[in-house]
Amino acid sequence: MNPIKKAILPSLMATSLFGATLLPAQQASADDRVLRDIGVGAAAGAAAGLITGQGSFLGNAVNGGAAGAAVNAAQGTAKQGASNRSRRKNRNVIRDVGVGAGAGVAAGAVRGNRRTGNNAITGGAAGAAIYLLK
Repeated sequence: MNPIKKAILPSLMATSLFGATLLPAQQASADDRVLRDIGVGAAAGAAAGLITGQGSFLGNAVNGGAAGAAVNAAQGTAKQGASNRSRRKNRNVIRDVGVGAGAGVAAGAVRGNRRTGNNAITGGAAGAAIYLLK
């Protein structure tokens, strides 16, 4: 094989692979309020932890923040193609609380906290707070 082809061919293959896999990626489904929902979830999770007296302040805030991100993502996937404004208007309290509770349990399991009930309460409270502040 020609030395020029040996030098150029690997670069060309890498460039085409990079362009074929990374360029068509789409934007995430989270909307412009994802940081707000994470903050509200963290605050609600910490408050729920203080009320129940279970878990640490920081651990409950982490569970609530994860629940806030999950609620935002679930809201984004509920009506694909709709504008962010119409998605915010058509929220469902059952879905928000349920997704928050599930995300709280999952975040607790990742952190090694096996108090499933406390994690579900923390996440559910975050989902309810996000729903109320829609």
